[in-house]
Amino acid sequence: MNKVLFLLIFLCVQVGFAQQITVLDVDTREPIGNVAIYNNDHTKTALTDFDGKVDLSIFNQEERIAFRHLSYQLRKSTRGQIHRHGNRFFMVMKAEELDEVVMSVSKWEQQKKDIPNKITVIDARDIAFSSPQTSADLLQNSGKVFVQKSQLGGGSPMIRGFATNRLLLSVDGVRMNNAIFRGGNLQNVISIDPYSIKSTEIIFGPGSVIYGSDAIGGVMNFYTKKAEFSNSDSLSFSGNASYRFASVNIENTVHVDFNLGKKKWAFLTSASYNSFDDMKMGSHGPDSYLRNQYASTVNGADVLVLNENPKEQNPTGYNQFNLMQKIAYKPNNTWQYDLGLHYSETSDYARYDRLIRPDKAGDGLRSAEWYYGPQKWFMGNLQMNKRGKGIFYDGLKITTAYQHFEESRNDRGFQDVIRYSTEEKVDAISTNIDFENKKIGNLRLYYGGEYIFNKVGSVGSQEDIETNIVSGTASRYPDGSTWQTLAGYVNGEYKAKPNFTLLSGLRYSHVWIDAAFDKTYYPFPFDDANLNNGALTGSLGFSWFPKADLQITLNGSTGFRAPNIDDVGKIFDSEPGAVVVPNPDLEPEYAYNMELGIQKNFNDKLVFKSAAFYTYLVDALVRRDYLFDGEDEIMYNGELSSVQAIQNAAKAFVYGFEFGVEAFLTDNISVVSNLTITEGIEEEEDGTESPGRHVSPTFGDLHLVYKNQRLKTDLFLNYNGEIPFYDLATSERSKEYIYATDVDGNPYSPSWYTLNIRSQYEVTSDLKVSLNLENFTDQRYRSYSSGISAPGINLVLGLGYRF
Repeated sequence: MNKVLFLLIFLCVQVGFAQQITVLDVDTREPIGNVAIYNNDHTKTALTDFDGKVDLSIFNQEERIAFRHLSYQLRKSTRGQIHRHGNRFFMVMKAEELDEVVMSVSKWEQQKKDIPNKITVIDARDIAFSSPQTSADLLQNSGKVFVQKSQLGGGSPMIRGFATNRLLLSVDGVRMNNAIFRGGNLQNVISIDPYSIKSTEIIFGPGSVIYGSDAIGGVMNFYTKKAEFSNSDSLSFSGNASYRFASVNIENTVHVDFNLGKKKWAFLTSASYNSFDDMKMGSHGPDSYLRNQYASTVNGADVLVLNENPKEQNPTGYNQFNLMQKIAYKPNNTWQYDLGLHYSETSDYARYDRLIRPDKAGDGLRSAEWYYGPQKWFMGNLQMNKRGKGIFYDGLKITTAYQHFEESRNDRGFQDVIRYSTEEKVDAISTNIDFENKKIGNLRLYYGGEYIFNKVGSVGSQEDIETNIVSGTASRYPDGSTWQTLAGYVNGEYKAKPNFTLLSGLRYSHVWIDAAFDKTYYPFPFDDANLNNGALTGSLGFSWFPKADLQITLNGSTGFRAPNIDDVGKIFDSEPGAVVVPNPDLEPEYAYNMELGIQKNFNDKLVFKSAAFYTYLVDALVRRDYLFDGEDEIMYNGELSSVQAIQNAAKAFVYGFEFGVEAFLTDNISVVSNLTITEGIEEEEDGTESPGRHVSPTFGDLHLVYKNQRLKTDLFLNYNGEIPFYDLATSERSKEYIYATDVDGNPYSPSWYTLNIRSQYEVTSDLKVSLNLENFTDQRYRSYSSGISAPGINLVLGLGYRF
């Protein structure tokens, strides 16, 4: 009798579990709560819980039932069909659904509609569909960030007329900018694996209240995937495997990640490997971009070799691998501990724009070799989160991190036997403590503090390639120099009315630099640089909905950038015939910004967005002519070079407009377009004006998107406007070899466009295939200030499997 009773109970339990299903997002696989489920005559209804689970026992096995959620497309099925698919039911997000929650402005979740700053969110489904080669391409694919490239292994974002060390990168809330981030183009963003990213949030305009120095033009926050806990007592296992091939540079990329979850512990492991061959440019465009010859060493001698395929940019190929390990521990509902370990390493990769520089005669090449050594980045990040009622907070977040950066530069002149090398290492530690307080009526406060310490190691060497004798030479930076900052901030969000929200914040930062100069190779007229600077920054803005379908935002903010080791202590061959020398007498530069935004929704069928901005930069840190020990020229690497240094010697004005349109023609077809127009001027102390160096040309895109439950296709146009010679920055005019030539024989950046199509098909709920054809008219072009030509016609194949 007991056995029969036990069997009946067991069968009832199994039937009960069989009738319980989980409703998930088809792209992210995250559970969807509050999904309404009902039959045709609405006599039976059910609702999913927070974990997306619901019991369907009230419905008959083959009864037609509907699944409805405000953010997702309506879907219908039967209980029997769902059971045959493993009791999982997938829903597709509506095209017009906008991201509602962001974290970048305060480091805590906030409603996007309440924030006066312009923020763009690139989520996991966007990343998976665009299938970028690198994180630089991920930003470019958004249509709202301009990206410059000097070589294939790179990508330097430009936002609102600012770039490099005037933009801030962060990964999981940890500042990536270090003490040697330079004013020249940067490629550190490629260290972030796009396959590990859950979402990217881009703040346009100053973000110094939360992020401190460098956040003048904008902030790019990369949030990587988290280790997921199990919803039951049993061990959960899931994962992804991906492969991507691109024809234009014979790319082969493989990726795998898997997650192990228990109730209190979770582990996520991610690994990616990329292999890129030389990039091929398009067929239709300026002949001056062709790679007609390249330098090669034959029998110990440098010779010029005719390129059999001038469209192949030799050498540009490289490879890279990325690893990520996440460990999460949740002992109770109050505390959670998250450990993230990241490692990225590239092979050597050529600085292509330096390898196409002509020699003084104009018929040869200046360099036989110019390459970066492996770019390495490690980050260990421990984050402790507490939720619950404290005396002064409702949320507490403590983040501690250690980062290690390695990079090197190696160059040798054509038919020169000496190879010059510099190697840099940076160790960075940081601690952030952030509080959220929601207790004070309609006021929410966010406040906290930050401490960062960087130590720079730098050595120089020269090698005779015939004798293999290595000797010392000047390092790029003062070896052992340090940069540190201590800061505190407070940020407030006040909901004055249901349709009117005020945001305001203040931050004080103090920065110290300690650098001692080695006089072995250069007779510096100073022994060290000891900078001690403070900066107060603030912001004030509002978000107002005069009507439910109309939003107006206005925001004023200040930003600053304190001098770093690159500004104070660099010795570097900046361009042919010029050398940058240290300058220990620098002050921070400040930016003052105003931004007005308007967003109008027309019956959920058409959404129009626009923003106008103006930024005024004072005490700008710029490279200008200088005297070194009373001399305006010195010998550097065997060449008489004019002397320059970073100085607080200019002002800058940047202004522009940004437009966006989303039109939802049907439930399946939409049109999306973006346009960015930026103008900028640098003004010298004597009143002389010149175009801004990092002001991008007018750029935009236009997308026609079709999407149903299984297929998504995007036919789109990318376009860039022309920058004529008179609008080129003075420093760019001297780089004739990377630009086309106008009718007057002057360098300029031509306009260009590309036509492209992307498609992704869901074979099953776990298997997706993608087929993209990029630049299918095979245009030959270079983005502004880029030394490498963009890809020609490119076939991209992708395969993704969830398990």
